[in-house]
Amino acid sequence: MFVIEDELKKLPAKPGVYLMHDSHDEIIYVGKAKILKNRVRQYFQDPARLTPKIKKMVPQIAWFEYIVVDSETEALVLECNLIKEHRPKYNAMLKDDKMYPYIKITVSEEFPRVYITRRMARDREKYYGPYANAGACRETMELLRKLYKIRSCSRNISESGEKTRPCLYHDIDQCYAPCNGEISKEDYGKIIEGVEKFLNGDTSSLIKQLTAEMQKASEEMRFEDAAEYRDKINSINAVAQEQKATDFKTEERDIIAYYAEGEQAVVQVFFMRGGRMIGREHYYLRGIESTDGRFILNDFIKQYYSGTPYIPSEILTEKEPWDSEVIADWLTQRKGHKVKLITPKIGSKERMIELAKENAKIVFRQDMDKLTREANRTVLAAKEISDLIGLEKVVRMESYDISNISGFLNVGSMVVCENGKMKKNDYRKFRIRSVSGPDDYACMKEVLLRRFTHAEKEAGLEAEDKTSFGRLPDLILMDGGKGQVNVAKEVLSELGVDIPVCGMVKDDRHRTRGLYFNNREIPIDIHGEGFKLLTRIQDETHRFAIEYHKSLRNKNQVHSVLDDIPGIGPARRKALMKAYRSIEDIKKATEEELAAIEGMNSLAARAVYGFFHEKAQS
Repeated sequence: MFVIEDELKKLPAKPGVYLMHDSHDEIIYVGKAKILKNRVRQYFQDPARLTPKIKKMVPQIAWFEYIVVDSETEALVLECNLIKEHRPKYNAMLKDDKMYPYIKITVSEEFPRVYITRRMARDREKYYGPYANAGACRETMELLRKLYKIRSCSRNISESGEKTRPCLYHDIDQCYAPCNGEISKEDYGKIIEGVEKFLNGDTSSLIKQLTAEMQKASEEMRFEDAAEYRDKINSINAVAQEQKATDFKTEERDIIAYYAEGEQAVVQVFFMRGGRMIGREHYYLRGIESTDGRFILNDFIKQYYSGTPYIPSEILTEKEPWDSEVIADWLTQRKGHKVKLITPKIGSKERMIELAKENAKIVFRQDMDKLTREANRTVLAAKEISDLIGLEKVVRMESYDISNISGFLNVGSMVVCENGKMKKNDYRKFRIRSVSGPDDYACMKEVLLRRFTHAEKEAGLEAEDKTSFGRLPDLILMDGGKGQVNVAKEVLSELGVDIPVCGMVKDDRHRTRGLYFNNREIPIDIHGEGFKLLTRIQDETHRFAIEYHKSLRNKNQVHSVLDDIPGIGPARRKALMKAYRSIEDIKKATEEELAAIEGMNSLAARAVYGFFHEKAQS
């Protein structure tokens, strides 16, 4: 048995990572410590010093484990990996996990390749980017193929190696085909130098050359060629603004600021390369412990830079992260060059921080506005319904409907709405067993009896172990008025279940005009969010019932005739339907053709053939 007080005494005075588990052995929190003995004990001592989020977590800790490492930097790396793997409930989580594209030149090869990649490896190759706009990256790559005709295949090509047949890119004049020996290593190397100049932003000489070619073609009245040169020049000007080389000798930095409210934060990152901004992105952090920027930036930087392929030499932050020294050492190790974490107070760098913060605030507000609109449509709509009929709170609503055609294939449907949103995983469908004719009341009674009898069986289970049937609704919605409501009340009374039942009363056009509750009809504002939610629930209940009925009809129609043939079971029936598109095609088949189907034999084929042809003769 794990006794927390006893285990706390055994903690070592060493750096490491600790993992908190709940009673179901789920990892709910991962943290790192410079000294495990001191850090872990803090969770179980003075509650007043804990954040509200951690106060909520501590009672759920059933046991903990820890991993000892050699240094705090190693602990940070391990913490990042474990958080990414287990995604614990009480760790602040980075919602977005973007990997930006680069253009890679394999300069270590005799005939270098040029292609797009999202991973920046520690190798001798050259990388250009990152491109915040993936579309611009692809446009640049296409332009490079057209302008320089460089190879992008993965073939292992050398000047002295075996020659191979050129690919499609050579056929469309977008590759010089070094694989076939059509260009020397030296000439190809000069082309790669031109590619590097282009990606470094030096496009003036190329534009000058293309302009001269365009003018020459125009003078010689080769207007199609001149137009092609013109288009290339326009393409170069268009993509030149979107790309800049990542050169460790030039100025490169990321600028990070945030805006936070409650347990959510938006972090804005500006990408500066070669002294200018090439892009920006925002990220959401959910479940933050506090709005203290030191903790927010600490959590963000660890998760973001453990996943991104590129780390700049400077990272400007609005506030100094809580573990700034350890993070700087870790980033330096990952990059292989010195990485500085800087918190500017004055000058142009500080103004860039302010700009990033303003952008983070704008994104946050836009997101909150969106959430507010969604809340009006869902949670507040559900509250509007509960207020209308005088209930204190309605979280879960269940709606029921019956579908049949003149009593044929009676089916029932149950759809669930929680907090104003349809919860499709909890939907259930019923094939009516006890009713053979068109009796909607009797069908509904069977559906409700089966549903709430099942709930009784799960009454003793823990909440997380219950199925959709085990979770009782706060309100039952019947697709009809007084009659359907009375049927539901009768079933609930029989089972001793006390749940409010409300009928959705329809007008002459089959649209909800009001609610039938406690023996009276309550009018509803057709312009309100509550009415719109009821309409969505009603439409969804109809759709779910009708689709189930339709699927049963199709299944019944497809297989009913074959079911009547002696000796034809499910396997042979399936084989016949796989071999032929329809019953009509089966009827036209000969005995020999039927016997040739996999799973059939001569006796089964004779039975099928005889069934249809004897039936036709009679």
